[in-house]
Amino acid sequence: MYRALRLQPRILVSPRPVPWALTKQPPGSQICRSPFKPRLFNSALVLRSTDLPGSSTEAQDPKAKASPSRLRRFVGASLIAIIAFAAGLLFQTQRTISRIMAAPTSVNEEAIIVPNGTDEHVLEVENFIYSHPIATSLRENPDFTETRQHLAVPAGLRPRTLTSGTLAGPGRIVVPPLMFHETGGKSLVSIFYLGSDVCGHPGIVHGGLLATLLDEGLARCCFPALPNKAAVTANLNIDYRRPAMAESYFVLRAETVKVEGRKAWVEGRIETLPEEGMEPVVLVEAKALFIEPKQAATLSKLYKPELM
Repeated sequence: MYRALRLQPRILVSPRPVPWALTKQPPGSQICRSPFKPRLFNSALVLRSTDLPGSSTEAQDPKAKASPSRLRRFVGASLIAIIAFAAGLLFQTQRTISRIMAAPTSVNEEAIIVPNGTDEHVLEVENFIYSHPIATSLRENPDFTETRQHLAVPAGLRPRTLTSGTLAGPGRIVVPPLMFHETGGKSLVSIFYLGSDVCGHPGIVHGGLLATLLDEGLARCCFPALPNKAAVTANLNIDYRRPAMAESYFVLRAETVKVEGRKAWVEGRIETLPEEGMEPVVLVEAKALFIEPKQAATLSKLYKPELM
C-alpha cells in the first residue's frame, strides 16, 4: 500500500516531521528532490507515511482519535465520589457537634429532687442517695455544684439517649444519678443505684454498663475545663478490679489531671457507697483522653438546631 525509497539498508515509517536540512540537496547535485521527507532515526533513513500518495494518519492509526482512557475516567469518577463523601461527612459532623453544644449542661434547683411517684422502691432509693453523708457534705461545700444532668436532657430526646432513656427506670438506673461538679472542671462525684435488670452474669452488673457510666462521668468532669465546654472521647482505658453486684449503690469519682488546649486527661473510678464507718471498695478504674472538636467554637454560635 505504501511505497518507500530505500536509501539505507533499513527503512522505518514515522509520523514525526522531518528537519529541513535532511531534505535539502547539495548544490550541483543531479539527483532529483524526492517528494518524500526523509529523516535519520536510529542510523536509518525514515520516510513519513503521510508523504506517500494516498496515505493518511487516520488510516495508519485508527485509534488516534480514541476516547480518554479507562484509567482517566476511573480517576475522575473516584475523585467525585471522594469529594461527595467528604462533604456529607463534614455536614453530619457539624450537626452532631452542634447538638452537643446546644445541649444544656446545668439544671434548675427544682429538678434536683425526683418528683414523688407511686413506686415506693424508687422513692426509697432517691431518699437514701439524697440524704447520704457524702451528698450532704458535698452539698455544703461551696466549691461544688449539685446537678441532675440526666434531667437536663429535653423530654423529647430522652427515649433516644442511652443513660437518660433506654437504661433509666425501675430495675436499671433507678433514679437519675446525683452529681456534684467542682468549680473549673477539677473533679466530679456521682451517686447512683443499679437494679437487677442490667446484669451480665446473674446478680453482677454488666461491665459494658460500668464502662458507659465511666465514659460519661469522666467526660462531664472535664467539660468545664475546656474552652467551649464540650468534648468527645478519644481514648478510654478500663481496669476491672472486683464484681459490681446488682441492686446496690455506687459512687463514681473523677478528676481532671491535665488540660492542654482542646485536650483533657481524666482519671476516675467506680466504688461502693459505704455505710457509715466503712471504707469503700474500688470496683472499676479508668483513664481517658477527651478532645474538643475544632468546630466547637463556631458551631455553638452559627448553628443551634431545635432539640424538640
